[in-house]
Amino acid sequence: MAFLLTGLAGAQTTLTVITHDSFDVDKKLVAGFEAANNARVRFVKGGDAGELLNRLILTRRAPVADVVYGLDNSLLARARSADLLLPYKSPALAGVPATYRLDDAGLLNTVDYGHVALNYDRAWFQKAGLALPRTLDDLKSPTYARLTVVESPATSSPGLAFLLATVNHYGEADAWSWWKTARQNGLKVTRGWNDAYYKEFSRNGGRYPIVLSYASSPAAEVYYADGYDPKKLPAQAPTANLFLPGSTWLQLEGVGILKGTKQPVLARKFVDFMLGRDVQADIPTRMWIYPAVGGTPLDAVFKFAAQPELSPVKPGLSANPQRLVDAWVTNVLRAR
Repeated sequence: MAFLLTGLAGAQTTLTVITHDSFDVDKKLVAGFEAANNARVRFVKGGDAGELLNRLILTRRAPVADVVYGLDNSLLARARSADLLLPYKSPALAGVPATYRLDDAGLLNTVDYGHVALNYDRAWFQKAGLALPRTLDDLKSPTYARLTVVESPATSSPGLAFLLATVNHYGEADAWSWWKTARQNGLKVTRGWNDAYYKEFSRNGGRYPIVLSYASSPAAEVYYADGYDPKKLPAQAPTANLFLPGSTWLQLEGVGILKGTKQPVLARKFVDFMLGRDVQADIPTRMWIYPAVGGTPLDAVFKFAAQPELSPVKPGLSANPQRLVDAWVTNVLRAR
C-alpha cells in the first residue's frame, strides 16, 4: 500500500498545449520545465492560427488542450466573444512594454511580436530586370499581381493581418475592389504561410517572387544559409522586404489558458515559462519574431530584419475581424 501511494505521488501530470504550425521551442527548455514541475508537456499542432482558432471554437465544449499559443491581436476579439480563455496575467508581463500587451484582462499574455510584410526574391527580380512595385496599386496590376502569393485571411493570421492592412489603407469598399482586381490579374491565395513561403515562393522553387511573410524573414534566409557565421555576415540577404505604404501590420502573438482545463495551476506555470528569460531568448532564431520581454538579446543576423513604419490603425478596425473575413469571402472569393 505504501508503495502504491508513493507511485501515485510521483506520477506525472500531462499538460496539453495546442499551437499553430510554426511553433518551435528548444526541446531542452521544455524538458527543464517538465522536470521542474514533474509533468509531461504534449504539443498539438492546430494548423495556421486562423484554423487553430476555428478548431478551438468547434471543440470548446470538450477542449482539446489546456493552453493555447499562437492566437494574435487580429484573432483575440473572436476568441473573446467565443469565451474560450481564462484570464491570467503573468508576473512576467511587467517586462513587456505596454505597446505590446494584448489585453488588460490577461486572456492572452504577449509572448512575441512581428511585422507582417511582403518579401521579394532579389535574384529573381535582378534576372528579370523588372523594377519593384512602389504602391499597393502597382501590386494589383497584371505586371505584379501574377508574381505575388499571399495567405488567405480566412485561415491564416498573416493573411488576416494583410487583409486588415488593406482595409485600413483603402477603406472597405476600395479594399474589396483592390482584392478582386488583384485576383483577376493573377494574385495567388494559399491556405497558410507554409504553403505560400515554402511551396509557392520562387526562393524555394515556386513561381511567385513576391510573398506575404514577415519583416524578419530575410534574416532567417541568412541564418539558414550554408556556412552561416555571425561574425562574417553577407552584405545583404537573398530576400528583402517590400514595405509598400499600407501593406504592413504589427502582429502580437500570445499564450493563454483554455476554459475547461483540468490543470489550471500547471497551465499558469507554462504561461510564465513562455515569458521567461530562456524561452524569450530562444524565440528570435526559432520562430523569427521578436521576443515580447524588453531587453532580450538578439542574434547579429537581425540586422537584416528591417523595422517598417506602420500606418495608424483606424479606430474599431480590429473590433470584429471576422466580419471583415466574411465580407472578404463574399466580396472577393465568391465574386464573379
